[in-house]
Amino acid sequence: MKPIKDHKPYQILIVEDNLGDYTLIVDYLEERFESPVISWAKNFKDAKTILTDSNIKCDLILLDLTLPDKSGEELITEIIQLSHEIPLIILTGYSDINFGIKSLSLGVSDYLIKDELDSNSLYKSIVYNIERKKTLLQLETSERRYSDLFHLSPQPMWVYDIETLRFLDVNLAAEKHYGYSLQEFLGMTIKDIRPEEDIPELIERVEFLNQTKGSYSMGTFRHKKKNGEIIYVEIQSNTLPFQNTTGRIILANDVTERFTYIDAIEKQNEKLKEIAWIQSHVVRAPLARMMSLIDIIKNYGIDDNDNEKLLTHLLESAEELDIIIKDISRKSEGINLNKK
Repeated sequence: MKPIKDHKPYQILIVEDNLGDYTLIVDYLEERFESPVISWAKNFKDAKTILTDSNIKCDLILLDLTLPDKSGEELITEIIQLSHEIPLIILTGYSDINFGIKSLSLGVSDYLIKDELDSNSLYKSIVYNIERKKTLLQLETSERRYSDLFHLSPQPMWVYDIETLRFLDVNLAAEKHYGYSLQEFLGMTIKDIRPEEDIPELIERVEFLNQTKGSYSMGTFRHKKKNGEIIYVEIQSNTLPFQNTTGRIILANDVTERFTYIDAIEKQNEKLKEIAWIQSHVVRAPLARMMSLIDIIKNYGIDDNDNEKLLTHLLESAEELDIIIKDISRKSEGINLNKK
């Protein structure tokens, strides 16, 4: 039963100086691929010409270790430099098997022994390494996007080790906002940016988060900058694998201005309450006396004997009321409800 052929139009470069080996490889390819696009380079010079030609696309390279103009490690190194992330499979003989294994450390995707080669093993290696390379490139792209989102974020961000509490990575916004350099941060723990009296609460919260299944967390805490300034910070965090350990990524939003504004409003409200109390209690006493005196004068009249005494009491109450009004005015001047 003939194997089902792969219909994907893979473009494969064979770098092989031996016509017999080249013909055999082509036969194997055509046995498993419906319409492979094959390019042939008989030496390194031809391979370089093909790989530097922008009009020629290549999905994978099959490379013989020994060419007339270049061989061995030097050949592999230069082909890799020209290949631009194209998967490279080494074709080697038994005498080169040890070097074939070593070549994996140079960036080679796979190595195949020529004498054991058949259409199935060649097909599996080609498809596996092409798809593997695509997956690695997607992963690298994803990591670059994460790095850009992290390091270029306008909000301070960092990652710390959930066990040691040491900073593992810090973005530029955090460096600028807290005043520490990256190297300084990497020599610190998250305890170093907390006021001394808040550290017990920090340890307790970290232990709680480490024991809790849910990884997301948020809250508002006090932080300390390098210059000693205390700020209020709204924290959002989540756990993630990082550098062979488990880290917690932090997004920090400085809300000190908001806290300051709320505190100012609360103090202003206290002053307003005090003024309201003065108006409803303190003002009432001299005002009531003045109204009583005026009522006496209006309804009963005054004679010369009482005139001076009544007027004196009226003046005293007026002066007391004037002092109270001035005190209210002074307290009112300290209130600025438009403060931002």
